[in-house]
Amino acid sequence: MGKASSQRSAVGKREPRATSPEPRAAARESRAASHEPRVQGLDRLIHERLRLGIISALAVNDRLTFNELKALLETTDGNLSVHARKLEDAEYISVDKSFEGRMPRTEYRLTAAGKRALEKYLAHMEALIKAVRD
Repeated sequence: MGKASSQRSAVGKREPRATSPEPRAAARESRAASHEPRVQGLDRLIHERLRLGIISALAVNDRLTFNELKALLETTDGNLSVHARKLEDAEYISVDKSFEGRMPRTEYRLTAAGKRALEKYLAHMEALIKAVRD
C-alpha cells in the first residue's frame, strides 16, 4: 500500500492519512482568522510589535543606529533588518548607510509620513480604549 493512503492505528483500524499539509494549514488559518478581531482602519504595518517598537523609538529619538535599535528592542540582526525594511519600503523611516573607518554604520530616522502614521495609529488605539471603557 502507498505511503499516503493509510496507516494502522493502535487498535488496528485504518485511519486516512492526509496527502498534503495544505488542507490542514488552510483549516488552521481559517480557524485563527475567525478568532482574530477585525479592526477597521488599523495600520497593520505599525501594529506588529517589533515595527511599533522601531517607530516608537524613532519618535522619541532624532536618529538611532542599527545597533542601538537592536539593543533597545532586544532583537536579532535578522529580525530588525526584516522589519526595518518593511517600514523603509512604506516610507515610514529613512535609512542612511555610511562607514566609520571600515565599519558599516546604519542610521534610521522617522519620516514625516511615519510620524503621521504613528499619530493616526495612536489616535485609533485611544478611540478603541475609550470605546471599551465606555
